[in-house]
Amino acid sequence: MSNNLLKGKRGVIFGALNEQSIAWKVAVRAVEEGATITLSNTPMAIRMGEVNALAEQLNCEVIPADATNVEELENVFKRSMEVLGGKVDFVLHSIGMSPNVRKKRTYDDLDYGMLEKTLDISAVSFHKVIQVAKKMDAVAEYGSILALSYVAAQRTFFGYNDMADAKALLESIARSFGYIYGREKNVRVNTISQSPTPTTAGSGVKGMDKLMDFSNRMSPLGNASADECADYCIIMFSDLTRKVTMQNLFHDGGFSSVGMSLRAMATYEKGLEDYMDENGNIIYG
Repeated sequence: MSNNLLKGKRGVIFGALNEQSIAWKVAVRAVEEGATITLSNTPMAIRMGEVNALAEQLNCEVIPADATNVEELENVFKRSMEVLGGKVDFVLHSIGMSPNVRKKRTYDDLDYGMLEKTLDISAVSFHKVIQVAKKMDAVAEYGSILALSYVAAQRTFFGYNDMADAKALLESIARSFGYIYGREKNVRVNTISQSPTPTTAGSGVKGMDKLMDFSNRMSPLGNASADECADYCIIMFSDLTRKVTMQNLFHDGGFSSVGMSLRAMATYEKGLEDYMDENGNIIYG
């Protein structure tokens, strides 16, 4: 059901890949709520994913870009303003990838070249998106810029690896740029710390299925789904949140405020065989 929360607004959504993507669901909900949008992802992701089908469904343009490349980002905002007919009102950064996670390198055995890529793709790209938008004056007054984060930015989670460092940097960028952009242009910048969600990127995290189960047992409201996250993003893009900025907003069913729940305690003594080496020692990496 539409409430026309984004009627007349324009937006750019980075990171939609397939129907599992939170960015995909945000794009659908944004159009349902009256917005016109453009989509952006890397040329490879566009070829391998289903974003062109989404663009056809939503009657919007896909603008290929590597979000770590400033010139390509400049083209995204230039073309978006041309296609949409003016400055954009909202931007979603839903981009994250760790080569170390993909290669199953543990945190105490990182490849530093891969770490640089993790940080550039998953966090520094957010700074580049905002900096390009600000220099081009591409975001309208009281516009909203969002990035998707995770509670591992504040707490240690087994298997989340260097993505935790990237999320911590992502949230810091939101605060630092939120101050500048808010003061100068009344543009707000926030991150949403979502429950673990079975996206294509999230599936690479070691033990993701068990992490989702644990989080669901810990959270009084259970895990927030990708569809529910999309709804939250829509609220953050709308005029209902015009004075919310520089925040990391937890959207996790209450997980981030719980120490131990009854449901989690009931499963505490389950075996750790999956995480033991051949000598029976627990692998903590």
